[in-house]
Amino acid sequence: MKTTIHKLSLLIITILLLSACSQEDDGIYFEPITESKISYTSIETEILILVNDYRLENGLNALEKLNIISTVAETHTHYMVEVGKVNHDNFPDRHEKLVKNADAKSVGENVAYGYSSAESVVNAWIQSEGHREIIEDPEYTHFGISTETDENGRNYFTHIFINK
Repeated sequence: MKTTIHKLSLLIITILLLSACSQEDDGIYFEPITESKISYTSIETEILILVNDYRLENGLNALEKLNIISTVAETHTHYMVEVGKVNHDNFPDRHEKLVKNADAKSVGENVAYGYSSAESVVNAWIQSEGHREIIEDPEYTHFGISTETDENGRNYFTHIFINK
């Protein structure tokens, strides 16, 4: 009797364990980005114009503004304001979202904070070798921008570039 109860218990446990196992792929999935209606501020528009002017002056193609990129940039800018520091945290997530949702082949990102004008932030990026390399990359075809001001009046910027 004891062995019957023991075998029955093992059978029930086995059935429960097997039914709890999923046959679905456990890969990482990203929710599709719902492209919100983007309204660009004057500083954001000016940054895009200044970057394209710089590219054209240097024999490069002008980039096309893509709202879905700005949507992704906006999420990161808001995050930087929340944590109170400029960073590239979670860049692989932004990269993957743009690969999946904007057909990006490559993604580059410039971030900044504290600048009060479009001209000052673009000039700072151009003066920095790493940031300038992203702006001057001839492979990029599209870009997006986001700016947000924190409670102390400091501006945060996320400028993302992709190649489609």
